[in-house]
Amino acid sequence: MNDEIEFTLAEANEGMDLAVQHLEKELQKLRAGKASAQMLDGVRIDYYGVMTPVDQAANISVPDGRQIIVQPWDKSVLGLIDKAIQAANLGFNPKNEGEILRILVPPLTEERRRDLVKKAKAEAEQAKISIRNIRRLANETAKKLKKEGVPEDEADKLEVDIQKLTDEYSARVDKIIDLKEKDIMTV
Repeated sequence: MNDEIEFTLAEANEGMDLAVQHLEKELQKLRAGKASAQMLDGVRIDYYGVMTPVDQAANISVPDGRQIIVQPWDKSVLGLIDKAIQAANLGFNPKNEGEILRILVPPLTEERRRDLVKKAKAEAEQAKISIRNIRRLANETAKKLKKEGVPEDEADKLEVDIQKLTDEYSARVDKIIDLKEKDIMTV
């Protein structure tokens, strides 16, 4: 029975870790004033009938903090990439230069910075909801184990360990979002 307790705790730890990783990935998409290739992560094009991420159809480079260069491997999809970036509503317009797309990343206004902080906090709240859902499932498993004959003190200790894990991951989310907020609000 001890293996089941360890498994439940490991599973909860892994799930919460994935929630934090997802948060970090989503926060990379939010621009904090400087250009990055991750800004185009959510952009997809219809590449010969398959919805394909732009980074799989083109080379994306960031020569400096104010621009992104998108150079497609197949020049015929340049227009598709251009339209997809505009449709993604990222707040900038690509300039088609025939062989490449040059995206000038405008400086963020105070209002746009506040909007980005709201988006970041919403992502953080989603991560916390995921962490709490994992805690709930793990606690249900602990209760089930108690009914199946696991000693009560072991099942109670599992619930305490699950709560410690939840608190630890919630604190990590808070720390990540604080850093992101400072990054976004820094001019």
